[in-house]
Amino acid sequence: MAILSIVKEGDEILRKKSRPVEQITPRILTLLDDMRETLEDIGGAGLAAVQVGVLRRIYIVIDENGKLYELINPEIIYTAGEQEELEGCLSLPGVWGITRRPAKVTVRALNRKGETVEYTGEELLARAFCHEYDHLDGILYTDKAVRMLTAEELEEMENEQSKSNRRRRRRRN
Repeated sequence: MAILSIVKEGDEILRKKSRPVEQITPRILTLLDDMRETLEDIGGAGLAAVQVGVLRRIYIVIDENGKLYELINPEIIYTAGEQEELEGCLSLPGVWGITRRPAKVTVRALNRKGETVEYTGEELLARAFCHEYDHLDGILYTDKAVRMLTAEELEEMENEQSKSNRRRRRRRN
């Protein structure tokens, strides 16, 4: 396995539509493994193949509990509700915005064995499914952002999060 380089905003590949996977080959399986290792190394929530320079309809997501979702040729088949939350992207480091996404999403895809699977996610998992799906069509979250955060707003949010974490730690001790 290998840690892959993340394609950054400005690279035209991020705006291209990814092609379907016709056959799950050893090369596709290696790509999935390398994407997982890359995502774990960076500490992100999701990664699309296009973000590592591969124009295939593949993405992975790791949820808050560490569960890995590998999706090949995914389709969003159901959405419900709405949420407006903070969103960022590994291809746009240090840039954050507020997006409006479905609160609940069901995705149908193939897994690494070629089996059809369906996953339903809510809140953060729903956002991650939608965010990575958009990458497959050359769409960045900034295209859908309700608004982008300024550096000052981001710093303020980080300070609030730090205070909240300290309060939680004190309560647990």
